[in-house]
Amino acid sequence: MKTALLPAVKSFLAAQPLPMYVGGRFVPAAAGQTFETRDPGTGEVLAKVAAGDAADVDAAVAAAQKAFHQAGWAAMPSNDRAVLLHRLADLVDKHAHALAQIESLDVGKPLAQAAGFDIPDAGRALRYFADLAVHTRLREPIGLKAMEAYTLRVPYGACGFILPWNFPFMLLGWNLAPALAAGNTVVLKPAENTPLSSLYFCRLAQEAGIPDGVINVVPGLGRAAGAALAQHAGPARIAFTGSPEVGRRVAEAAGRNLIPCKLELGGKGAAVLFDDVDIAQTAGQLAGAITLNTGQVCCTATRWLVHERIYDRFVDAVRARLEKVRLGHGLDPLTEMGPVVSEKQRRRVLGYLEKGRAQGAQAVLEGGPAAAGDGYFVKPALLAGDPDNICAQEEIFGPVAYLLKFKTQEQAINLVNRSRYGLANSVWSADWERARRVAEALVAGNSWINAHNVFAYGLPYGGVNLSGLGGGVNSPQALHDYLRQQTIARPL
Repeated sequence: MKTALLPAVKSFLAAQPLPMYVGGRFVPAAAGQTFETRDPGTGEVLAKVAAGDAADVDAAVAAAQKAFHQAGWAAMPSNDRAVLLHRLADLVDKHAHALAQIESLDVGKPLAQAAGFDIPDAGRALRYFADLAVHTRLREPIGLKAMEAYTLRVPYGACGFILPWNFPFMLLGWNLAPALAAGNTVVLKPAENTPLSSLYFCRLAQEAGIPDGVINVVPGLGRAAGAALAQHAGPARIAFTGSPEVGRRVAEAAGRNLIPCKLELGGKGAAVLFDDVDIAQTAGQLAGAITLNTGQVCCTATRWLVHERIYDRFVDAVRARLEKVRLGHGLDPLTEMGPVVSEKQRRRVLGYLEKGRAQGAQAVLEGGPAAAGDGYFVKPALLAGDPDNICAQEEIFGPVAYLLKFKTQEQAINLVNRSRYGLANSVWSADWERARRVAEALVAGNSWINAHNVFAYGLPYGGVNLSGLGGGVNSPQALHDYLRQQTIARPL
């Protein structure tokens, strides 16, 4: 039985078509166009939303630039900005249950996950970066002979963000919080599949007293609003989170305008399991990794390299765990794994399973379509076989893992580092020194030990190779990404 919608959620969804937020006002698209967002658990239309295009992006960038120069946000002392960002975080907490229902409906994820992690984490991001900005030194003296000199850190200006559909509200926090805390203004283009929580957030920003134009949200299709923002010459910085294929196009467009571009892209994370692990515990954690958000997690472990001595026992344990996963609608409190976000994504996952088997992969756990309702459901799947199989090489973005055996530490490292990605890997062993050596040898932005998907504010997170460039998130580095450096010097 699904959890009943809160009155605030019903009221929010009833005001259709949902408008965009530009210059402190809720407005329709300039061309009057709309698009539909659907409930992945039922396939039914959730809402009609204003479909922005180049004209709307122009208006949003102009509003952000005006606010940067005239609203006082950039010139405001860091502690005064922090007060407003803390007030906004308090409102996120106050509306957490409504935001969690909206996120669950829009993405398809279990309500408990949205309420327990996604929504509160955005509030934590606002508080962390607000406080970090207060304690960040913006002037650093330079000791030079016969010269008074220092570096000054100042905000860039209006910054553009193009964000994905898998964690829309959490990634809003990860991206917008450091930019806002540093004194920048923002233009956000949320994913067309999941724009709802970003639009609800605009109400909270307005209520918190964030000056008009500091936060602007333009929903729309990627080929219209997203492309227009990526190609726009107005933003001082661009950040994109999504696939390497689209990331290349965003970087190319930003490069033509000589605008700094920050990319957080996909992954094909590996988990290396040595023969001294607790098999039952590790099987449970890795089963949880590929069912979290139905496997739609860029940094999750989808290549499992298992020592040959424990391979059969581990496979038995993890298969038994995955066979018991309860699929259902995100608002059903008994649901452990929801649907994927769309029919397009469902076809993608099923297509990879078909291609993998055609290339000789063994189906350790069949997976495939699931009859859990009228939504976009797929069952967890485990494949095994050659490391060159397409399912061992490419990001599937669904509840699918690929199993590989290894005999020696060197063999495991080589198998992991054959990947073109480089976001996050994990090493599992009771031998701390061995785990540390292997973790350091793996090519990625993040190496975790005896855990996967490890996040904490202050712990840098970013990628290399196909997994990203231009900076990280969740750490002081992210705040510095949104403060440009300027040198001041006076000969004595």
